[in-house]
Amino acid sequence: MKDRLITEIQASMASMLNMTQLEELRRVLTHRLRNVEVTEQKAPGTQEITENGGLLEVFIAAKRVEGCSEKSLKYYGATIRPMFCSVKKPIREITTDDLRVYLADYQQKRGSSKVTIDNMRRIFASFFGWLEEEDYILKSPVRRIHKIKTDKTIKDTFSDECLELLRDACEEVRDLAMIDLLASTGMRVGELVGLNREDINFHERECVVFGKGGTERVVYFDARTKIHLLNYLDGREDENPALFVSLTQPRERLQIGGVETRLREIGKRADMKKVYPHKFRRTLATRAIDKGMPIEQVQRLLGHVKIDTTMTYAMVNQANVKNSHRKFIG
Repeated sequence: MKDRLITEIQASMASMLNMTQLEELRRVLTHRLRNVEVTEQKAPGTQEITENGGLLEVFIAAKRVEGCSEKSLKYYGATIRPMFCSVKKPIREITTDDLRVYLADYQQKRGSSKVTIDNMRRIFASFFGWLEEEDYILKSPVRRIHKIKTDKTIKDTFSDECLELLRDACEEVRDLAMIDLLASTGMRVGELVGLNREDINFHERECVVFGKGGTERVVYFDARTKIHLLNYLDGREDENPALFVSLTQPRERLQIGGVETRLREIGKRADMKKVYPHKFRRTLATRAIDKGMPIEQVQRLLGHVKIDTTMTYAMVNQANVKNSHRKFIG
Protein backbone atom coordinates (compact mmCIF):
# COMPACT_ATOMS: atom_id res chain seq x y z
CA MET A 1 0.00 0.00 0.00
CA LYS A 2 2.86 2.36 0.89
CA ASP A 3 4.65 1.72 -2.42
CA ARG A 4 1.42 2.29 -4.29
CA LEU A 5 0.90 5.64 -2.56
CA ILE A 6 4.45 6.73 -3.43
CA THR A 7 3.91 5.70 -7.07
CA GLU A 8 0.68 7.73 -7.21
CA ILE A 9 2.45 10.77 -5.78
CA GLN A 10 5.17 10.38 -8.43
CA ALA A 11 2.50 10.19 -11.11
CA SER A 12 0.93 13.42 -9.90
CA MET A 13 4.31 15.18 -10.05
CA ALA A 14 5.48 13.64 -13.34
CA SER A 15 4.52 16.67 -15.43
CA MET A 16 6.50 19.07 -13.19
CA LEU A 17 9.64 17.06 -12.41
CA ASN A 18 12.28 15.40 -14.56
CA MET A 19 13.33 11.76 -14.15
CA THR A 20 16.17 12.52 -11.72
CA GLN A 21 13.87 14.61 -9.54
CA LEU A 22 11.18 11.91 -9.60
CA GLU A 23 13.68 9.31 -8.45
CA GLU A 24 14.86 11.62 -5.66
CA LEU A 25 11.23 12.22 -4.65
CA ARG A 26 10.69 8.47 -4.37
CA ARG A 27 13.86 8.07 -2.30
CA VAL A 28 12.84 10.83 0.13
CA LEU A 29 9.27 9.54 0.50
CA THR A 30 10.48 5.97 1.04
CA HIS A 31 12.88 7.17 3.74
CA ARG A 32 10.37 9.46 5.48
CA LEU A 33 7.55 6.90 5.46
CA ARG A 34 9.65 3.90 6.49
CA ASN A 35 8.13 3.84 10.01
CA VAL A 36 4.70 5.06 8.98
CA GLU A 37 1.80 2.67 8.59
CA VAL A 38 -0.33 3.49 5.56
CA THR A 39 -3.90 2.19 5.23
CA GLU A 40 -6.37 2.79 2.43
CA GLN A 41 -9.40 4.91 3.25
CA LYS A 42 -12.12 5.59 0.74
CA ALA A 43 -12.71 9.30 0.53
CA PRO A 44 -14.05 11.78 -2.01
CA GLY A 45 -11.42 12.33 -4.70
CA THR A 46 -9.76 8.92 -4.51
CA GLN A 47 -12.24 7.55 -7.03
CA GLU A 48 -10.45 9.11 -10.00
CA ILE A 49 -7.20 7.23 -9.43
CA THR A 50 -9.02 3.89 -9.38
CA GLU A 51 -10.77 4.54 -12.68
CA ASN A 52 -9.32 2.98 -15.80
CA GLY A 53 -7.86 6.18 -17.21
CA GLY A 54 -6.35 7.18 -13.88
CA LEU A 55 -4.64 3.83 -13.43
CA LEU A 56 -3.30 3.98 -16.97
CA GLU A 57 -1.73 7.37 -16.25
CA VAL A 58 -0.13 6.02 -13.07
CA PHE A 59 1.21 3.03 -15.04
CA ILE A 60 2.67 5.30 -17.74
CA ALA A 61 4.24 7.52 -15.08
CA ALA A 62 5.82 4.47 -13.42
CA LYS A 63 7.22 3.32 -16.78
CA ARG A 64 8.58 6.80 -17.42
CA VAL A 65 10.45 6.69 -14.12
CA GLU A 66 11.85 3.28 -15.12
CA GLY A 67 13.36 4.91 -18.20
CA CYS A 68 10.95 3.96 -21.00
CA SER A 69 11.12 6.22 -24.04
CA GLU A 70 8.29 8.65 -24.80
CA LYS A 71 7.67 6.73 -28.03
CA SER A 72 7.08 3.52 -26.07
CA LEU A 73 4.86 5.29 -23.55
CA LYS A 74 2.76 6.73 -26.37
CA TYR A 75 2.42 3.23 -27.84
CA TYR A 76 1.29 1.87 -24.47
CA GLY A 77 -1.46 4.48 -24.23
CA ALA A 78 -2.57 4.10 -27.85
CA THR A 79 -2.92 0.32 -27.36
CA ILE A 80 -4.61 0.22 -23.95
CA ARG A 81 -7.12 3.10 -24.27
CA PRO A 82 -9.07 1.59 -27.22
CA MET A 83 -9.38 -1.64 -25.23
CA PHE A 84 -10.99 0.28 -22.36
CA CYS A 85 -13.48 1.87 -24.79
CA SER A 86 -14.38 -1.50 -26.29
CA VAL A 87 -14.61 -3.63 -23.13
CA LYS A 88 -16.40 -0.89 -21.11
CA LYS A 89 -15.70 -2.41 -17.70
CA PRO A 90 -13.79 -1.26 -14.62
CA ILE A 91 -10.27 -2.69 -14.60
CA ARG A 92 -11.00 -5.03 -11.67
CA GLU A 93 -13.83 -6.65 -13.63
CA ILE A 94 -11.97 -7.24 -16.91
CA THR A 95 -11.58 -10.97 -17.52
CA THR A 96 -9.37 -13.16 -19.67
CA ASP A 97 -12.30 -13.82 -22.02
CA ASP A 98 -12.90 -10.06 -22.41
CA LEU A 99 -9.34 -9.61 -23.65
CA ARG A 100 -9.44 -12.69 -25.88
CA VAL A 101 -12.63 -11.48 -27.55
CA TYR A 102 -11.19 -7.99 -27.97
CA LEU A 103 -7.99 -9.28 -29.61
CA ALA A 104 -9.93 -11.64 -31.89
CA ASP A 105 -12.34 -8.88 -32.99
CA TYR A 106 -9.47 -6.45 -33.49
CA GLN A 107 -7.64 -8.91 -35.74
CA GLN A 108 -10.75 -9.78 -37.74
CA LYS A 109 -11.93 -6.21 -38.31
CA ARG A 110 -8.52 -4.76 -39.19
CA GLY A 111 -6.86 -7.77 -40.76
CA SER A 112 -3.93 -7.31 -38.40
CA SER A 113 -0.97 -9.67 -38.49
CA LYS A 114 -0.20 -12.16 -35.73
CA VAL A 115 2.84 -10.07 -34.83
CA THR A 116 0.64 -7.01 -34.18
CA ILE A 117 -1.80 -8.99 -32.03
CA ASP A 118 1.03 -10.54 -30.02
CA ASN A 119 2.53 -7.08 -29.47
CA MET A 120 -0.83 -5.96 -28.08
CA ARG A 121 -0.93 -9.04 -25.84
CA ARG A 122 2.52 -8.18 -24.49
CA ILE A 123 1.46 -4.63 -23.69
CA PHE A 124 -1.68 -5.86 -21.90
CA ALA A 125 0.49 -8.35 -19.98
CA SER A 126 2.84 -5.56 -18.90
CA PHE A 127 -0.05 -3.32 -17.81
CA PHE A 128 -2.09 -5.90 -15.91
CA GLY A 129 1.07 -7.47 -14.48
CA TRP A 130 2.01 -4.08 -13.06
CA LEU A 131 -1.51 -3.65 -11.62
CA GLU A 132 -1.13 -7.01 -9.90
CA GLU A 133 2.30 -6.13 -8.48
CA GLU A 134 0.97 -2.81 -7.18
CA ASP A 135 -2.06 -4.56 -5.55
CA TYR A 136 -4.65 -2.78 -7.70
CA ILE A 137 -5.97 -6.19 -8.86
CA LEU A 138 -5.64 -9.67 -7.40
CA LYS A 139 -4.52 -11.47 -10.55
CA SER A 140 -3.67 -10.45 -14.11
CA PRO A 141 -6.26 -11.68 -16.64
CA VAL A 142 -3.50 -11.93 -19.26
CA ARG A 143 -1.74 -14.80 -17.47
CA ARG A 144 -3.78 -17.40 -19.35
CA ILE A 145 -3.37 -15.75 -22.76
CA HIS A 146 -0.32 -17.47 -24.20
CA LYS A 147 2.18 -16.09 -26.68
CA ILE A 148 0.72 -16.03 -30.17
CA LYS A 149 2.65 -18.15 -32.65
CA THR A 150 3.81 -16.03 -35.55
CA ASP A 151 5.09 -16.94 -38.98
CA LYS A 152 8.87 -16.63 -39.11
CA THR A 153 10.03 -15.11 -42.37
CA ILE A 154 13.64 -14.72 -43.42
CA LYS A 155 14.17 -10.99 -43.87
CA ASP A 156 16.49 -9.65 -46.53
CA THR A 157 19.99 -8.37 -45.89
CA PHE A 158 22.38 -6.49 -48.15
CA SER A 159 25.00 -8.50 -50.03
CA ASP A 160 28.49 -7.09 -50.63
CA GLU A 161 27.48 -6.30 -54.20
CA CYS A 162 24.35 -4.45 -53.07
CA LEU A 163 26.34 -2.27 -50.70
CA GLU A 164 28.79 -1.39 -53.47
CA LEU A 165 25.91 -0.52 -55.81
CA LEU A 166 24.46 1.78 -53.16
CA ARG A 167 27.83 3.47 -52.68
CA ASP A 168 28.19 3.95 -56.44
CA ALA A 169 24.69 5.50 -56.58
CA CYS A 170 25.58 8.21 -54.03
CA GLU A 171 25.85 11.66 -55.58
CA GLU A 172 26.79 13.43 -52.35
CA VAL A 173 29.72 12.68 -50.05
CA ARG A 174 27.32 13.05 -47.11
CA ASP A 175 25.21 10.15 -48.37
CA LEU A 176 28.30 7.99 -48.88
CA ALA A 177 29.45 8.68 -45.31
CA MET A 178 25.95 8.00 -43.99
CA ILE A 179 25.66 4.61 -45.75
CA ASP A 180 29.14 3.56 -44.61
CA LEU A 181 28.41 4.54 -41.00
CA LEU A 182 25.14 2.58 -40.97
CA ALA A 183 26.76 -0.44 -42.60
CA SER A 184 29.86 -0.59 -40.41
CA THR A 185 28.30 0.19 -37.00
CA GLY A 186 24.79 -1.29 -37.23
CA MET A 187 23.44 1.66 -35.25
CA ARG A 188 19.75 2.57 -35.25
CA VAL A 189 18.64 5.42 -37.50
CA GLY A 190 17.52 7.37 -34.41
CA GLU A 191 21.03 7.01 -33.01
CA LEU A 192 22.52 8.17 -36.32
CA VAL A 193 20.56 11.43 -36.50
CA GLY A 194 21.32 12.14 -32.83
CA LEU A 195 25.10 12.12 -33.37
CA ASN A 196 27.16 15.30 -33.09
CA ARG A 197 30.58 15.95 -34.59
CA GLU A 198 32.20 15.81 -31.14
CA ASP A 199 30.86 12.28 -30.61
CA ILE A 200 33.20 10.89 -33.26
CA ASN A 201 36.61 9.61 -32.19
CA PHE A 202 38.50 9.31 -35.46
CA HIS A 203 41.70 8.11 -33.83
CA GLU A 204 40.01 5.05 -32.29
CA ARG A 205 37.41 4.82 -35.09
CA GLU A 206 34.52 4.75 -32.64
CA CYS A 207 31.62 6.89 -31.48
CA VAL A 208 29.20 7.04 -28.56
CA VAL A 209 25.49 6.68 -29.34
CA PHE A 210 22.43 6.97 -27.12
CA GLY A 211 20.05 4.07 -27.64
CA LYS A 212 16.57 3.20 -26.39
CA GLY A 213 15.77 4.39 -22.89
CA GLY A 214 18.73 6.79 -22.95
CA THR A 215 21.28 3.98 -22.70
CA GLU A 216 24.79 4.85 -23.88
CA ARG A 217 27.13 2.54 -25.79
CA VAL A 218 30.20 2.64 -28.02
CA VAL A 219 30.04 1.53 -31.66
CA TYR A 220 32.92 1.09 -34.09
CA PHE A 221 33.44 1.95 -37.76
CA ASP A 222 35.97 0.91 -40.40
CA ALA A 223 38.71 2.81 -42.24
CA ARG A 224 36.52 3.43 -45.32
CA THR A 225 33.89 5.12 -43.12
CA LYS A 226 36.55 7.24 -41.41
CA ILE A 227 37.82 8.57 -44.76
CA HIS A 228 34.36 9.39 -46.07
CA LEU A 229 33.30 11.05 -42.82
CA LEU A 230 36.44 13.22 -42.81
CA ASN A 231 35.87 14.20 -46.46
CA TYR A 232 32.27 15.14 -45.66
CA LEU A 233 33.13 17.19 -42.56
CA ASP A 234 36.05 18.93 -44.29
CA GLY A 235 33.63 20.18 -46.94
CA ARG A 236 31.15 21.56 -44.39
CA GLU A 237 31.07 25.34 -43.89
CA ASP A 238 28.22 25.53 -41.37
CA GLU A 239 28.51 25.71 -37.57
CA ASN A 240 25.81 23.14 -36.81
CA PRO A 241 27.15 20.64 -34.24
CA ALA A 242 25.11 17.80 -35.80
CA LEU A 243 27.11 15.15 -37.63
CA PHE A 244 24.66 14.96 -40.53
CA VAL A 245 22.77 18.01 -41.77
CA SER A 246 20.51 18.84 -44.70
CA LEU A 247 22.06 19.58 -48.09
CA THR A 248 20.22 22.90 -48.47
CA GLN A 249 20.27 26.09 -46.40
CA PRO A 250 19.74 26.42 -43.54
CA ARG A 251 21.89 23.42 -42.65
CA GLU A 252 19.62 21.76 -40.10
CA ARG A 253 20.10 18.43 -38.36
CA LEU A 254 19.00 15.53 -40.57
CA GLN A 255 15.89 13.80 -39.23
CA ILE A 256 14.83 10.14 -39.38
CA GLY A 257 12.35 10.81 -42.18
CA GLY A 258 15.05 12.57 -44.19
CA VAL A 259 17.40 9.58 -43.90
CA GLU A 260 14.66 7.14 -44.93
CA THR A 261 13.66 9.25 -47.93
CA ARG A 262 17.27 9.69 -49.06
CA LEU A 263 18.01 5.97 -48.84
CA ARG A 264 14.92 5.17 -50.95
CA GLU A 265 16.13 7.65 -53.59
CA ILE A 266 19.62 6.11 -53.64
CA GLY A 267 18.03 2.65 -53.86
CA LYS A 268 16.04 3.70 -56.92
CA ARG A 269 19.17 4.99 -58.64
CA ALA A 270 20.86 1.66 -57.86
CA ASP A 271 17.78 -0.19 -59.17
CA MET A 272 17.24 -1.78 -55.76
CA LYS A 273 14.03 -2.24 -53.80
CA LYS A 274 13.51 -2.08 -50.03
CA VAL A 275 16.44 0.10 -49.06
CA TYR A 276 15.85 1.36 -45.50
CA PRO A 277 18.03 2.06 -42.43
CA HIS A 278 17.15 -1.02 -40.37
CA LYS A 279 18.29 -3.32 -43.15
CA PHE A 280 21.90 -2.19 -42.58
CA ARG A 281 21.56 -3.13 -38.90
CA ARG A 282 20.23 -6.60 -39.71
CA THR A 283 23.00 -7.07 -42.28
CA LEU A 284 25.70 -6.28 -39.72
CA ALA A 285 24.23 -8.71 -37.16
CA THR A 286 23.93 -11.48 -39.74
CA ARG A 287 27.50 -11.02 -40.99
CA ALA A 288 28.96 -10.85 -37.50
CA ILE A 289 27.36 -14.12 -36.40
CA ASP A 290 28.05 -15.71 -39.78
CA LYS A 291 31.77 -14.94 -39.38
CA GLY A 292 31.92 -16.37 -35.87
CA MET A 293 31.51 -13.36 -33.55
CA PRO A 294 30.09 -14.58 -30.20
CA ILE A 295 26.40 -13.77 -29.89
CA GLU A 296 27.01 -11.94 -26.58
CA GLN A 297 29.38 -9.52 -28.34
CA VAL A 298 26.87 -8.96 -31.15
CA GLN A 299 24.26 -8.24 -28.48
CA ARG A 300 26.51 -5.59 -26.93
CA LEU A 301 27.35 -4.14 -30.35
CA LEU A 302 23.68 -3.68 -31.20
CA GLY A 303 22.67 -2.49 -27.74
CA HIS A 304 20.07 -5.19 -27.07
CA VAL A 305 18.89 -5.86 -23.52
CA LYS A 306 17.80 -9.43 -24.30
CA ILE A 307 19.87 -11.85 -26.35
CA ASP A 308 16.66 -13.25 -27.91
CA THR A 309 16.26 -9.93 -29.71
CA THR A 310 19.74 -10.28 -31.18
CA MET A 311 18.92 -13.76 -32.48
CA THR A 312 15.90 -12.46 -34.40
CA TYR A 313 18.18 -10.02 -36.26
CA ALA A 314 20.67 -12.65 -37.31
CA MET A 315 19.78 -14.72 -40.36
CA VAL A 316 22.33 -17.53 -40.69
CA ASN A 317 23.85 -17.84 -44.14
CA GLN A 318 22.31 -20.87 -45.84
CA ALA A 319 25.59 -21.69 -47.61
CA ASN A 320 27.26 -22.13 -44.22
CA VAL A 321 24.45 -24.41 -43.10
CA LYS A 322 25.00 -26.51 -46.20
CA ASN A 323 28.76 -26.70 -45.63
CA SER A 324 28.26 -27.64 -41.98
CA HIS A 325 25.81 -30.37 -42.99
CA ARG A 326 28.41 -31.84 -45.33
CA LYS A 327 31.12 -31.57 -42.66
CA PHE A 328 29.24 -33.00 -39.68
CA ILE A 329 26.51 -35.16 -41.27
CA GLY A 330 27.10 -35.77 -44.96
